Amino acid sequence: MNTWRAAAEGRATGTHSVPVSVVVPVRNEAHNLERCLRSVAWADEVFVIDSQSTDATVQVAGQCGATVVQFHYDGGWPKKKNWALANLPFRNAWVMLLDADEVLPRGAEDEFRRVITAGPEGVRGYWINRRFLFMGRWLRHAYYPNWNLRLFQHRVGRFERITSAETDSGDVEIHEHVVVDGATRRLSCEMDHYAFPTVSVFVEKHNRYSNWEAHVALDAAASVSRGPSGATSRIRHWARHVPCRALLRFLYVYVWQCGFLDGREGYYFARLHSFYEFLGVAKTYELRRKRTPDRVQ
Repeated sequence: MNTWRAAAEGRATGTHSVPVSVVVPVRNEAHNLERCLRSVAWADEVFVIDSQSTDATVQVAGQCGATVVQFHYDGGWPKKKNWALANLPFRNAWVMLLDADEVLPRGAEDEFRRVITAGPEGVRGYWINRRFLFMGRWLRHAYYPNWNLRLFQHRVGRFERITSAETDSGDVEIHEHVVVDGATRRLSCEMDHYAFPTVSVFVEKHNRYSNWEAHVALDAAASVSRGPSGATSRIRHWARHVPCRALLRFLYVYVWQCGFLDGREGYYFARLHSFYEFLGVAKTYELRRKRTPDRVQ
């Protein structure tokens, strides 16, 4: 704890810190936040973007030396991460997006310092791999590898805008991706992701995520029906009409990704993702009926 606190104090004076600004979006994450912030104590600057937490999130962030900024969501777009990228007064060119339930390994400091200060010319972003902890086991096959573009120059990176509808899925981006104007590379270190400490947490999160999926599916269908669209848009539209999608998602995670090698945890993880796919299908149908009740058979 003393070493970590000393590192946080060093951040305030700018000594021995890595020139990167870390952004952590939160709401009621006091139980996760200390572990997360401890893993980036070497960063020059850390912003915790809070959504009026009612637990000890703000206090924990302050004790860790982070700057707390309150985000007030009015619905639609932008959401929390994109808003932070556009509005925070970063003092560094590079930013790292980190969720409160994610932790960087010990070796990350050296690699971040190297790629930021002496990385290849022209590279504007870096992908980092994640491994998931599920039911007390680190999954090494199901949803692994899981690459995310998280470290990039904030002036040339923004989240893609997939839908502006109010999806009742929260104020943080769900499955939108960061798009960087420039070359990207991969980091060798990988994050630990404590996303699903219990099955109940998995179900709660994916119930919200499937709301977003349903709106995106209908928006995509509308954009295709209105006229010409790109090949990627048409492929996504076609994929959403493939029969037995829930079964195919299970087979993808459990068989194609060799989730069966993760034991019973891998099987449950695949089944839950299959159920998530089914929720998306059912909610899309439900939403379509609400929008055009006379046209749905």
